[in-house]
Amino acid sequence: MMIDNRDRRILTILQTNAETPLTDIAEQVALSPSACSRRITRLREEGYITNTMTLLDRQKINLPTTIFLLVKTGIHTEDYLTHFHSAVNAIPEIVEVHRLTGNFDYILKLVLPNVEYYDTIYKQILRRVAFHDMSAYISMETVKLSPSLPTAYI
Repeated sequence: MMIDNRDRRILTILQTNAETPLTDIAEQVALSPSACSRRITRLREEGYITNTMTLLDRQKINLPTTIFLLVKTGIHTEDYLTHFHSAVNAIPEIVEVHRLTGNFDYILKLVLPNVEYYDTIYKQILRRVAFHDMSAYISMETVKLSPSLPTAYI
């Protein structure tokens, strides 16, 4: 089904706060609550909305430190890739992993209680997976952090 501007606006509102009351969403998009509810149900059924989650305050849960790891594996077999993916998924402090082009194969984002704890995670990675090179970069400041995706391209 086609996505229109009301659908885009609903998606934007829900990305900002998934707990926004249905009546407020309906008012903002100029629909009745029942019509708005039907649209939200359709957006879920069609896969535009995949999950609803709660974002935690990293300071309050004692994970204020962000470290990015650039990893060069040196191995590119299917078995190694499967093993690497399993290994990084087993470490909860690794919250994002992206496969890259260029000089490094992956970038990993870690959230930690402090810089010193990085050594613990480093040793966990060493025990689980072989790699050729790894460089760590400590984030000094988060300039932008947005879990919301632009809806203009739908």
